[in-house]
Amino acid sequence: MGFFDKLFRRTPKTPPAPPSAPPAAPAPAGASPAAPAVPAGDPSKDPNMIRVFDAYGRELFITKQAWRDSVLLGHLKKVWDRPDELSGTIIQSLQDGFGADLLKPAEHLAEIDPNAERGAVVLAIVYRDQKRLDDSERVLRTFILKHGESGVALTNLAKIHSERGQPALTLETLWHGLELDPNQDNGLGWYEAIHRENHGPEAGLAALRRIAALPGSWRARLWLARDALGRKALDEALALYREALALAPKPVPADLLMQLSGDLGNHGHLPEILQLASPLFDPVQHGIRVGNNLIKANVDLGQLDAARALLDQLYALKRPDWQQNLSFWDNELAQAHVAATVPPARDEIAVAMLTGDDPVWLPESSPANELFPASEQPLTRVAFLGSSAELADTSQPAVQRSNAQGRMSRALPVFLAEQVRFNLHARARTIVPWMTKPSPSFVLSGVPWSDADAAQHARAGDGPSDYIVVTHLRTAAEPWSIDLRLIRTIDAVCLASTSTSLNSKAPEAEIRALAETLLGLLAQHAEIGHSTCPDAYSVPTGNDFGDYLLRLEQLLTVRCAATSDTAPQSLSGEREILDGTIQLCLRNPANLVPRVLLMELLKRMHKIRPHIVPEFQDKVALLNKEKPLASVPQGVIDRMVSEVFGARPPQQ
Repeated sequence: MGFFDKLFRRTPKTPPAPPSAPPAAPAPAGASPAAPAVPAGDPSKDPNMIRVFDAYGRELFITKQAWRDSVLLGHLKKVWDRPDELSGTIIQSLQDGFGADLLKPAEHLAEIDPNAERGAVVLAIVYRDQKRLDDSERVLRTFILKHGESGVALTNLAKIHSERGQPALTLETLWHGLELDPNQDNGLGWYEAIHRENHGPEAGLAALRRIAALPGSWRARLWLARDALGRKALDEALALYREALALAPKPVPADLLMQLSGDLGNHGHLPEILQLASPLFDPVQHGIRVGNNLIKANVDLGQLDAARALLDQLYALKRPDWQQNLSFWDNELAQAHVAATVPPARDEIAVAMLTGDDPVWLPESSPANELFPASEQPLTRVAFLGSSAELADTSQPAVQRSNAQGRMSRALPVFLAEQVRFNLHARARTIVPWMTKPSPSFVLSGVPWSDADAAQHARAGDGPSDYIVVTHLRTAAEPWSIDLRLIRTIDAVCLASTSTSLNSKAPEAEIRALAETLLGLLAQHAEIGHSTCPDAYSVPTGNDFGDYLLRLEQLLTVRCAATSDTAPQSLSGEREILDGTIQLCLRNPANLVPRVLLMELLKRMHKIRPHIVPEFQDKVALLNKEKPLASVPQGVIDRMVSEVFGARPPQQ
């Protein structure tokens, strides 16, 4: 009955769920409707707007009229002789209020549908939606005369009697429909409501018991179990659930597991949810609604690995309309992991200073180096060290998720390093403090690095640096400020320092100005000459500048995580990292730098989350097809794509 449930769904009450947008309209394959001007305010709250997603998973809102004219009518023609797709389109479009446009498609469906019951019922519902009750009744009685009575047909016939104001005939017809099929969601709920509203709650329960006594009846047991839970009769409820599961078809209907898990969750019986529902869960069949409840139960019970496994299964289905819910759980799991982590004592901490040369997105092994040629002559090496910002309490080590201060403290030296690499005759090296014990993670110091310590770190390792640039953030209030020092490493002498304010929400102007100041300081105090910046190097501007800094820091995170044998469990939002970088590429389609950054992200992500990367193959292929770069850089990107995904063509 899953198909017909869509026609009349009464959604059972469920436990509080993460924020979610209303269901999206089905965007036909390949359809990318242009979004018209959106009225002021939240378009998701506007009843005249329809929510759709493009091939990149981007959310769009278009007016119903625009959807009708640019997508719906053409799609109806496309699926005209494909009954399964035509019926699904009619059902969704009827819910969206396009009943007048569905008369001819529904009449055609009734003629061609091999599922005669579906074709007749859909046409009867469309007629009833248009107040053509006589035509609706005619279609149903013709079906019954030819094929015999069915529960769904009789329930729809009862709806016609109800609209005509015939309560006795309505109830009689509805009951007969339930005798034929007692598991109709709408029919069962309607029958119970009639008795409860006319005679009180006990009459409603008696109606449910009457339905439960019918052969094969499982749905009524769910509602009786809900009543038992309300009376704190857990054993009785569990017995009813087991009976319902034994009688229900296989795979178990999604709404069965949703109501079972939701009602048990509302009453705090979390182990019972996992005992009954988890073994039966199929992400394709049961989707986000049941998945929400199972993830929540696992999180609340502290079973974070099981919750993460469920989340990955749902992500793998690549449903953009689930993205908001899944991102919610991604964040919840990361917070739960941090909350469960005991802060280490100082004597338990081991820190390594990781180093990376030149831009974080352009390692020496990258094919993209041919587009950003470096000088072959010996160059002065300049190191960069950030990872420090004012903290409220620096007396004891603390474990926390990355925040805006931490991200900026790491993004700033990475950005300055690439500015030096492309504008001066110098090599750049970024130094990142990385905790190796007790668990891999970034270190954020609450105090600035001393000149001596910074110089010592810059001189360590292969190819010691001649100078080091140290940055420190002061973030007690907006605007923030950045302190920058230029230190000669051979004797740890601070050659110059400067400070600037920083609007953390719009950092472009101040950070670009700081970069120019730094280039001047290096030319003056380190006698490093300016070079011609490669044409291929261009940094996104405006709002995308801040997003570019974020993606730099995220790539740094993934690269550092890949240095550990096991990626840190606190790493989260991997799909948002990749999706967000794809969006940056789409907003800057002619800019090579975000495209190289994306490919480097995918390459590094493959080491620590190999099961995630294939989810993005089709999006990357579409990006390069629809937004190709010039021939030479696109050729380099194509080679990088092959390195990441291999020779397998993207799925169509």
